Amino acid sequence: MKKELLMASALVGSMGFASAADAITYTISGNHGVGVEFDSLTGGTDTNAVIEHSSFAIALSEVTDAGTTISSSFHLANEADGMDNDTALTLTFAGGTKLDIFNAGNASGGHDVSVPGSGGEEGVTVTTTNNAPSGLDFQTGSTELGIELHSGADFLTDGLKMSASISTDTGAAATATARADSHWAIGATYVTDAGDTAITFGTGISSTDYSKTGTSLTQNAGGFHIGVSTVTGDLTIAVGFGDGDSIADDGASGNGNASTQVDGEVIKAGIKYLVGADDEITLQLGFVAGTAQDSDTIGTAGTNDDSYDKTSASVSYAVADGVTAMLGYSSVDSSDEGATDSGSKGSAWYIGANMAF
Repeated sequence: MKKELLMASALVGSMGFASAADAITYTISGNHGVGVEFDSLTGGTDTNAVIEHSSFAIALSEVTDAGTTISSSFHLANEADGMDNDTALTLTFAGGTKLDIFNAGNASGGHDVSVPGSGGEEGVTVTTTNNAPSGLDFQTGSTELGIELHSGADFLTDGLKMSASISTDTGAAATATARADSHWAIGATYVTDAGDTAITFGTGISSTDYSKTGTSLTQNAGGFHIGVSTVTGDLTIAVGFGDGDSIADDGASGNGNASTQVDGEVIKAGIKYLVGADDEITLQLGFVAGTAQDSDTIGTAGTNDDSYDKTSASVSYAVADGVTAMLGYSSVDSSDEGATDSGSKGSAWYIGANMAF
C-alpha cells in the first residue's frame, strides 16, 4: 500500500511539474472587503451586522500559432459559497472579433449602461414577492448551451461595438418552476465625443422561451433597455430605461405553480464626481424607480403594482494603493401588490474598507 501511495505521489508530482513548465499565461486578481451595516426598517427593529466579502479570480489565456487567443476565467467568492466558473471559453481573432462558447451569456445584458449609485454594501432586503425590477437588463435570460459573437472595435462605423447571442434547450425535464429553453439577443454600444464630453450609448433587445409542467405560460420573457452616460472631466452623469417581461420564482402559489410572470419597467439615474489632486475621493449618487405587475398564478394577469424606489449615495477615499475606505447610505421605499410593505422599507448605512489587488 505504501508503495502504491509513493508511486501515486510521484506521478502527481511529475504531472504538476510538467504543467508548470508548459503553463499558459494567467493573471490573478481579487479583493477583500469588511465593514459594518446599520439597518433601520419602518416596520421592524434596527439591526447591525458585520459584512465581509472576498473574491479571488484567475484569468487564463494563450495565443495559437494562427494568432487566435483562447481564454477563460473563474473566481472563488465567499458570497457564492464556493467556486464560480460561469464564464465562456472565448476565442479572440485578428481584428478583435470574439466568440464566447458555452455559458456565453446574453448579448443584451452585456451592453447596459453603467449608472452610478452607492458603492457601499448597505441595502434593504425586499420581500421575494415584490418583483419590481432594479436593473436595466432584468429581461435577459439564457441557457449554458449558447454562443455569443462580439464585433471588434469600430464595427461598421467609428465607436460602435455590437454583440449577438443565442442558446438552446439543455434537455432537462420541465418542473413546476419555469426554466429557459432558448433565447436570442442583440446588443450595441456606441461611443462618441461632443467637445470635452465623452458620450456612451448602450442598448439591447432579447427574447427567451420558457417551459414548465402544469399550466402553460401565457407569455415568455423579453424586452429592451437603453441608456446614455456622459463623462466631462471628473463628472459622470448617466441615465437608463428598461422595459419588458421576466419570469420570477416566488415559490408554490395557490395552483401549485412556482413561477410568476412579470411585466415591468425601470428607470435609473446617477452621478459620480472625482475630487482631489489625484482623484482620491469619489462621490456617488443614484436613483432607481421600478414598477411591475405580476401574476400569483401562471396565466392570470396581474392588476396591482409592485414598486421599488431607491436613493443611494456614497463617499469613498483612496487611503493607499488598492485600499479604499467607504461610507454609504441607501433609502428604500417598497410596495407589494399595491400595498406598502413596511418590512421592506427603510434606510441603511455602511462604513468599511476594501482591499484589491
